[in-house]
Parts: sequence; structure tokens; C-alpha cells
Amino acid sequence: MTTADLKLRIFRQIDALEKSKLEELYGVLINYINGQKDISDWDKLSENQKHGIFDAIDEIEAGKGIQNKVVLDKFRKKYSHV
Repeated sequence: MTTADLKLRIFRQIDALEKSKLEELYGVLINYINGQKDISDWDKLSENQKHGIFDAIDEIEAGKGIQNKVVLDKFRKKYSHV
């Protein structure tokens, strides 16, 4: 399979996705691309910042997370009048 064939197959798969799946894929893709970069930024965080991240992960794993769409909708309503 050529690179062009692979790109076309990927495009067709992506093109067939519903909006929510497309947004999710976009996030995964961006995370993947950014993950290829130097991850030494973690070492630059303060202990307080690291602790906050770990706390957030624990909350998400405990089912206390809020969907991104809910948060964005809230702030779009709040700041759309500004």
C-alpha cells in the first residue's frame, strides 16, 4: 500500500465519522502528535501542580469528571454576551 492509498483510506474512515466521534478522534490525534514531543515539561512543573494533576486523575477515575461539552457550553453561554 502506498502512502497515498493509506491517506485515502484514513480520510474515508474519518469522513464517515459522526461529529462526536470526529471531535474525539481529533483530541486523540492532537494528543498523539503532542506526545511525540519532548515530555520533559513534566519536570518543570511544581510539586503543587503535579499534585493537582494527580488529584484530577483520581477524580476522573472515581467518576467525578464533567464532560468537556458541558463545560464548554457553560462558558460559551457565560461569555457569549461579552
